Amino acid sequence: MNLTLKVWRQKSNKDKGKMETYQVSNISEDSSFLEMMDILNEQLIENGEEPIAFDHDCREGICGSCSMYINGEAHGPGKRMTTCQLHMRKFKDGDTIYVEPWRAKAFPVIKDLVVDRSAFDRIMNAGGFISVNTSGNTQDANAIPIDKHDADKAFDAATCIGCGACVASCKNASAMLFTSAKVSQLSLLPQGKVEAQDRVQNMVKQMDEEGFGNCTNTGACEVECPKGISLENIARMNREYLKSGIS
Repeated sequence: MNLTLKVWRQKSNKDKGKMETYQVSNISEDSSFLEMMDILNEQLIENGEEPIAFDHDCREGICGSCSMYINGEAHGPGKRMTTCQLHMRKFKDGDTIYVEPWRAKAFPVIKDLVVDRSAFDRIMNAGGFISVNTSGNTQDANAIPIDKHDADKAFDAATCIGCGACVASCKNASAMLFTSAKVSQLSLLPQGKVEAQDRVQNMVKQMDEEGFGNCTNTGACEVECPKGISLENIARMNREYLKSGIS
């Protein structure tokens, strides 16, 4: 395929960015989107130009670092997939493809398509953990009975990879789906009950301090989430938050 790429270029958070146009040719439909970006970067390097900065790591849909906004969709066309799982067969010969970074106040651009998502780390640091008895008289976690329904819900929430697609696709740049998934992952299990009240209060407080917007139940976050994290988690977190405030 021969394609026209409109890619966001920005040297740093302090610089003003703009869309730059590039042409790539003979792209196989079996190539992944990131492989196509690699080809473009090789082309730029050969021409003495600066390659496009973009995040990636495992390229297996696990780490979430390959976050790109493609043709107005988080991670591009196709559901339940990350950018690295997107293949060029989703496009047609002659297409123009727009590639941008996540757009959110709490995700400042570092360079080109790379954004600073450390706000998620700070939300996790605020309460995304459990206390563990290391006194030498510990109980085997596998010996603690857990309701199958709760275990399944906790596992579903734990599949969140923290990519930020929920923030990027939300008109309010809300991080409620991410935060609620992390709250649910722990609060549904016996080991997470000890800090449950403090956890939800601290994580929600940190989320607000980072500058994320409010949730208005539009549902775009669940639709664009590569792991299909359910809005049920937001409802669960709201209930946990209310209970913690009156306990």
